[in-house]
Amino acid sequence: MQIGFIGLGIMGRPMAGHLSAGGHTIIVPERASLTAEDRAGVTVVADAAAVASAAEVIILMVPDTPDVESVLFGTGGVAAGLKPGSLVIDMSSISPTATKTFAEKINAAGGDYLDAPVSGGEVGAKAASLTIMVGGSAAAFARAEPLFALMGKNITLVGEENGAGQTCKVANQIIVALTIEAVAEGLLFAAKAGADPAKVRQALMGGLATSRILEVHGERMIKGTFAPGFRIRLHQKDLNLALQSGRELGLALPGTANAQQLFSACAGLGGADWDHSAMVKALETLGSYTVVQES
Repeated sequence: MQIGFIGLGIMGRPMAGHLSAGGHTIIVPERASLTAEDRAGVTVVADAAAVASAAEVIILMVPDTPDVESVLFGTGGVAAGLKPGSLVIDMSSISPTATKTFAEKINAAGGDYLDAPVSGGEVGAKAASLTIMVGGSAAAFARAEPLFALMGKNITLVGEENGAGQTCKVANQIIVALTIEAVAEGLLFAAKAGADPAKVRQALMGGLATSRILEVHGERMIKGTFAPGFRIRLHQKDLNLALQSGRELGLALPGTANAQQLFSACAGLGGADWDHSAMVKALETLGSYTVVQES
């Protein structure tokens, strides 16, 4: 297939690579950020409108709601070049409410629309093991499923209404943030109490407290290595969506609000671009103690 891919970032680059390895032609808009390696593996056209004109499927993987709106409906955007019958797949993590509006506009222009945010971070993107949460019609999902299978493993049509995938992703980000906080508090408690946090983590991996976050992010906390797989500022964006949606639904989300404050503390320490596992650094600052001790 001719696949437009807009957003060759930390996760978008390997995702597009898996599609290319699956035999598809990848078409991208001109960007100064494109490396020589990027350009060697894709077809580069002038802008998002030209991508839409050339592609059967257009995939977006950009940071936030305004970015998706700009790519779709701004000057030289996807909508300007969209062909009837084309499929737009937004794999970014954005507002469920805005997603419904974007889908309605694409449908009115003759295109199909899926919201298909992902979980798994850079590791999952590189390993083609992403969890993909999809909202949209069953027919559009069936068309996209072979593409999703090249990028992920746990692929679910959450609902046939656009926005269902984004709602699922917001729930995912709530759970991930609160689990990072739990792991960070547990390891910091263990270290301050005099136990070896690495041995504590090892023991907990065999019990009910085990999780993928304890496995991956717990190791990062113990090693003190926070190069981003998923940046704090992006998780802050997702929790803002959660809190905004909670207000719209009349729900109290106190744990989410607390996790957001800890991320804000990290940003205040200069860590907006740290990996989200670095939430532990906010707790370390509050407790005047660190999980990693100098030998």
